[in-house]
Amino acid sequence: MTPISTGSEWTFDLVDEYDRQIRTIAVDEFKLDVYPNQLEVITAEQMMDAYASVGMPVNYHHWSYGKHFVATEKSYKRGQMGLAYEIVINSNPCIAYLMEENSMTMQALVIAHAAYGHNSFFKGNYLFRAWTDASAIIDYLVFAKSYITKCEERYGIDAVEDLLDSCHALMNYGVDRYKRPQKLSLAKEQARQEEREQYLQTQVNDLWRTIPKRDKDGSDKAPPRFPPEPQENLLYFIEKSAPLLEPWQREVVRIVRKVAQYFYPQRQTQVMNEGWATFWHYTILNRLYDKGMVTDGFMMEFLQSHTNVVYQPPVTARWYNGINPYALGFSMYQDIKRICEAPTDEDRAWFPDLAGTPWRESLEFAMKNFKDESFISQYLSPKLIRDFRLFSIRDDDHDDKLEVSAIHDDIGYRDIRGKLAEQYNLGSREPNIQVWSVNVRGDRSLVLRHTMHNRRPLDDNSANEVLKHVCRLWGFDVRLESVDGNGDVKQSYEMKSNLEAVRI
Repeated sequence: MTPISTGSEWTFDLVDEYDRQIRTIAVDEFKLDVYPNQLEVITAEQMMDAYASVGMPVNYHHWSYGKHFVATEKSYKRGQMGLAYEIVINSNPCIAYLMEENSMTMQALVIAHAAYGHNSFFKGNYLFRAWTDASAIIDYLVFAKSYITKCEERYGIDAVEDLLDSCHALMNYGVDRYKRPQKLSLAKEQARQEEREQYLQTQVNDLWRTIPKRDKDGSDKAPPRFPPEPQENLLYFIEKSAPLLEPWQREVVRIVRKVAQYFYPQRQTQVMNEGWATFWHYTILNRLYDKGMVTDGFMMEFLQSHTNVVYQPPVTARWYNGINPYALGFSMYQDIKRICEAPTDEDRAWFPDLAGTPWRESLEFAMKNFKDESFISQYLSPKLIRDFRLFSIRDDDHDDKLEVSAIHDDIGYRDIRGKLAEQYNLGSREPNIQVWSVNVRGDRSLVLRHTMHNRRPLDDNSANEVLKHVCRLWGFDVRLESVDGNGDVKQSYEMKSNLEAVRI
């Protein structure tokens, strides 16, 4: 068969032809289920702009996006960094950006990686199916941009930016981890916006009535605990209950909370998502080569780029920055395929339900039903632990010595797998801070409670930053208590409503 192209330059016709051939292999041959694709060719400057606005084609204005753009532009022009070859958006149709500076080989790689790898992951993985609405996110961002622009015109840029600063600082604490959110809808958001503002304000007014209720004997009636249960979603609680927020401010808090919720699944599936896309660009482009549709030069350029992407630097390297998610994810999917096709005795003992099964169905099941933490816990094999030279170090703050607690034996493999999986648990990586109580009959102060993980204390500066932004939104004094596993308070911070920090 004649190769699709022989040179390095791309044209729109060539991009279209590669996309057609890649789709034939991905969808018809390997049965990947994808959203319709929309390929956008953009300049390096537009790619930097997409970087700054978290990859979205439309977003509301905020100074942090401009700051990110300037920093990226300076580093790029000085040769201190390269740009991503692509950015892909979890939307329907799935939007994939291709940089015009790419060669034809890299355009084909991006199409296979983003337009079919990431695309099928977005459509198939259970977290994205449950927590995001790909068909409505772009419309919702159009609504958000329009609403915030109107707020800037009416209330001033400074007031809106101060509010967004605090909301952005608390974005990671503005998600529902266990309760499925409502679907986004531009029409519903616009239709219900005024109704929601009026309803929320009546709720807040009722909650914060200043006249206390009294019993028949004239004594004050003890108020019920508020909130009745601790609340993990700080932005949701503030949106619904902050006494001094205006209706437009509550809507802005809601917008930031909705955007944070949209990105929540991506934070839990980086290894799986990047590994899946890398596995499929590698598989699809090799299939193109087997069919004689690309040249040896094409494959040399592709393999050089692929090797750089999946390279795992040793801990002694100056640029070591932990485990490369591309390397780990790609290796795990490759290993699942190996266990299915050519299992060893060790594989049969560790993965009896996987060894010898059809690899395509097994990969599909793994992609659809896990997140990083459970994926590693379920599928990391002894062979990969040896290949990555992983072992476990026990670092106890009650002991002045380090201990090698797990090595390459059966017990050690299980311990290493469990500890590595735990590192991808968001509950272990981010402080667990919840709304604990509100003094509804006194000074309306808010108490937050942080539960220590492995006796790990809060950093004073970070704690004060959290308090500053919560206090700005709440409008009254805020206290943060850090408790150990027994519920005993070990650290306490307080922020006055004038934003004056106090370490208790």
